[in-house]
Amino acid sequence: MTGDSVAQLSVAVEAVLGTFSLQASLEVGGEPLALVGPNGSGKTSLLLTILGLRQPERGRIVLCDEVLFDAALAIDRPTEERHLAYLPQDFGLFPHLSAVENVVFALACRSQRASAQQRRDEAMTWLERFGIGKLADRSPAQLSGGERQRIALARALASSPKALLLDEPTASLDVEARVEVRTFLAESIRSLGLPTILVTHDTNDVEALASRVAVLEKGRVAGCGLLADIRQNPPTSFAGKLFDSSRVSGAGAMGRPLLHWRCLSQLK
Repeated sequence: MTGDSVAQLSVAVEAVLGTFSLQASLEVGGEPLALVGPNGSGKTSLLLTILGLRQPERGRIVLCDEVLFDAALAIDRPTEERHLAYLPQDFGLFPHLSAVENVVFALACRSQRASAQQRRDEAMTWLERFGIGKLADRSPAQLSGGERQRIALARALASSPKALLLDEPTASLDVEARVEVRTFLAESIRSLGLPTILVTHDTNDVEALASRVAVLEKGRVAGCGLLADIRQNPPTSFAGKLFDSSRVSGAGAMGRPLLHWRCLSQLK
């Protein structure tokens, strides 16, 4: 990272997941990071490890100066205390709850002090912020993919997270909905300013949503840096195929110059 960009999310973990070994380090500041790699390279496993759903054997995870995990110090904060917003590929909405009830659920998990009416009012504020207040009483089955994505993000952000983890946010959407969701997510990420990790196989997602790229291969960070640099000098054959050299771009997700950053490939 550059001297004027401070890491807000620092991850250095080593985990054995069955026969798979994950050993990776990342530092993420205010600029969104895209995590790419072939299927089975450990992208989702890394997100789940950051979330606390999988425990590494070694390493340390720090978010905004708060230690979430430290194997040496026997610190392992439970998932609900890590202040992380996670959007899975299928959005993870409860099918038996309405849009507003899905958001109320997150608020109830955050605090029991507010009354039911206060939680519903706050949930409605989130839905209206994302332009979907009129859909409050609809079930997920009655919503389009783009609408479900907005509700999932509203629910995630209602818990007051300190970082955002997105796992293939457009993969399950049709082409038209992907354009809508990318625009919406780009605006949301910009306004929130949270450290964000985006897992994707889609270069359009990278260009629209991220300012930096890390390439994961067999559980290791094979390369990381500016999108233009990764395209020009792909660290793996997968990256070479994913980032077509004919599509060189010198700007990041939100029309800003890409910022240099530091990323360690393995534990010291």
